[in-house]
Amino acid sequence: MKRIAVVEDNPDNRLLVRAIMQDSYTLTEYDSGPPALLGFQRERPDLVLLDISLPGMDGIEVLHRMRADPELRDLPVIALTAHAMAGDRERYLAEGFNDYVTKPILNEDDLLDAVARLLKKGPCG
Repeated sequence: MKRIAVVEDNPDNRLLVRAIMQDSYTLTEYDSGPPALLGFQRERPDLVLLDISLPGMDGIEVLHRMRADPELRDLPVIALTAHAMAGDRERYLAEGFNDYVTKPILNEDDLLDAVARLLKKGPCG
């Protein structure tokens, strides 16, 4: 079963992602960036769902550190964010995210389709 890392500080959002995905994927959850980066070194996931607004180190900094690490740079990463203003999608894709899904998740197929598409493409989709 493919391994998905969820980096999200809101427990309700982690619960929702778990409910949507736990039957199809093995999930590992982190509530902030530094433990996630350490966890990725110990057990590399197949894909990362990464919140943008995290305490201490935001999702963009987490992504930049991943892309700078030879062991993590090719991991597919989906921005999972409430930032949904005009231009946000393009901004996050330009930062290096492979895809973008907005919160709240109103249609679980949006998330499942993005994950399936990137896992099918392979590293760095």
